Amino acid sequence: MVAALELYLDPDATRRIRVLWDALEAEGVQSMRSLLEQRHRPHVSLAVAPRFDPEQVAAALRGTIVATPLRLDFQHAGQFVGRVLWLGPTVTPELLAHHRLVHDRLAAAGITLVEHYQPGRWVPHCTLSMRVPNVLMAAAVRRCLEVLPVAATVVGAALTDHARGIAHPLP
Repeated sequence: MVAALELYLDPDATRRIRVLWDALEAEGVQSMRSLLEQRHRPHVSLAVAPRFDPEQVAAALRGTIVATPLRLDFQHAGQFVGRVLWLGPTVTPELLAHHRLVHDRLAAAGITLVEHYQPGRWVPHCTLSMRVPNVLMAAAVRRCLEVLPVAATVVGAALTDHARGIAHPLP
């Protein structure tokens, strides 16, 4: 399991993505709702590592507003290798700058991060399912297209490691 620095979405966007999770479940696709005892909430991860020390991360980010009220406009559905389905926001200079700021602060503190979340490699996304059966992918993508676009604003942030029971809010 991994630890992540998650950006949380406003109530309306969160509700719309949860409704999409339910629609996917009705299609036979396990969504993020049913993973890890329903501890997931719709989010965009800024940083991922095998493990985080919450105190070390908090110290590295002291003075940084991680939950800056960024506007996210989810305009497309995507798929990563391994049957991962997600919604992607339009990439903006503000989003990329915020991502780089957070990464620079963590890197300066010597915190090791997963490579594909590094600036220049990161694909901002809100994961919908980690295990879409190949025969259901087309139906799952169709469900996504039925709800897009989704406008969202970042309203919160936390350092999470669901396997270890960590959910440490960040400013």
